[in-house]
Amino acid sequence: MSMKRKRLFCFGYGYTADYLGHALQVQQKGWTIDGTTRDEDRQRELLARRIRARIFDEEHPIADPSTFFNHISHLLISTPPDANGDPAFNMHAQDLAGLKSLEWVGYLSSTSVYGDRDGAGVTELSEVRPTSARGSKRALAERQWLSLFENYGVPVHIFRLAGIYGPGRSALDSIRSGIARRIDKPGHKFNRIHVDDIVQVLLKSFENPSPGSVYNLADDLPASSYDVIGHACQILNQPLLPMIPYEEANLAPITLSFYSDNKHVINNKIKSDLAIQLKYPNYRVGLEGCLQAEEFSNQQLQIKNSN
Repeated sequence: MSMKRKRLFCFGYGYTADYLGHALQVQQKGWTIDGTTRDEDRQRELLARRIRARIFDEEHPIADPSTFFNHISHLLISTPPDANGDPAFNMHAQDLAGLKSLEWVGYLSSTSVYGDRDGAGVTELSEVRPTSARGSKRALAERQWLSLFENYGVPVHIFRLAGIYGPGRSALDSIRSGIARRIDKPGHKFNRIHVDDIVQVLLKSFENPSPGSVYNLADDLPASSYDVIGHACQILNQPLLPMIPYEEANLAPITLSFYSDNKHVINNKIKSDLAIQLKYPNYRVGLEGCLQAEEFSNQQLQIKNSN
């Protein structure tokens, strides 16, 4: 990475962007981090952490975009799409299309764009054929951002993420909060991706940009949700939750859409093209890593409070 000053701007400074920003602040030098949020309390929190945060949503586009976007070197988009696609694209595509400073653009999409494959494998070359509203919105947003690459040469990369988890956002937390259930839908499996592995892929892509490329970000072991919850119970020394038949679970619509897709996401491309070795290749080591990270964070907080 060049030693000249870099500037990362994140549309949607949420969970994943926060981990990426932290990695850049800790591991790299010379980075300025900007981002957006829809919440004023979150904005104040980010500003206190030296993240230059702005309010952004459909009613609050970025003011003075020609000035504000100037000198952005890296752009990450993680805003959720709606029926019209990605709001950041819809409001600021033309502002970004002419930026000469852009070295890398990444759009965080979802493996939901592949739809249901009845357990079969999908690669980046597989047809995009979403079978849910969520997947259709992501597919539209992908096409929008890739159009900037095709029409203007903007260095856009698409990252199709499996189910994201990490410290504070895993099966461990759903068990602690009392909302976890072990739903039994025979044959249903899905991949996950630990937030630390997302970050290492993004950083590798920073170093090895390949505009127009699409990457699957997923672990090596698709597994049922009840296996994941079961392992979380085990490492928390909690009683194993009972199995609930899928037909009797009375699931909310958003959860039903999750269970409607069944596929194995193949991740060979990040390994071959970006030399990625997953830190958490399956949910078992991933959940154990989450627990260790939480224990370390608690220890650091205790030390801080005792000083």
